[in-house]
Amino acid sequence: MNTPIKVLLVDDHNMIREGLKSFLDKEHFDIIGEAVNGVEALLLLEKHKVDVVITDIMMPEKDGITLCKEITAQYPSIHVLALTMMNESYNIKKMLSAGAKGYILKDCTQDELRKAIKSVANGENYYSSEVTSIIMQGLSSQPAVKKRVLTEIPLTEREMEVLHLICKEFSNIEIGEKLFISPRTVETHKRNLVEKTGAKNVAGLVLYAIERNLFTDL
Repeated sequence: MNTPIKVLLVDDHNMIREGLKSFLDKEHFDIIGEAVNGVEALLLLEKHKVDVVITDIMMPEKDGITLCKEITAQYPSIHVLALTMMNESYNIKKMLSAGAKGYILKDCTQDELRKAIKSVANGENYYSSEVTSIIMQGLSSQPAVKKRVLTEIPLTEREMEVLHLICKEFSNIEIGEKLFISPRTVETHKRNLVEKTGAKNVAGLVLYAIERNLFTDL
């Protein structure tokens, strides 16, 4: 039997937390605690082992973006999933830059929430289709950026294949099945891509591909 994913819920609205807890309990996730803001969340993380932190963004005392930054710095093995009503490009970029592995909206379906938690727990990125669309619109509306000063390291054929599938929103498992390699090998290719391109995360890799018109079907 698989070990249940340990989840910490962070939201300043009691009804939201209660609704999430009710659903996740039925889905056999292990809810280790609840917090109304980032301050309470960090105190709980000092005492409990957690796999995934599900957090809102706008909260008193310490917001979700600040919380995400501190979790990324202090607990690199813990993955953060943003669950919020805020669909503005600014907040999405801020959360991703802070290290969030996933970003979904509160009007998502139960199936999407379940999939997002499991993906993030496995170290994969997960963005709802609406969030992905907002990211892509934001990237395409930006003026062309200056070329990086450093000489870029050429990507291998396999790295180009992985990057192409990343841009098409395939998960590590799906990329592995498509290319007949293991998800762990896919993650290795992702790390190499991040290092070679100078990107900070998956959104940065997508930006890299768009800037250079690497693929015609994006």
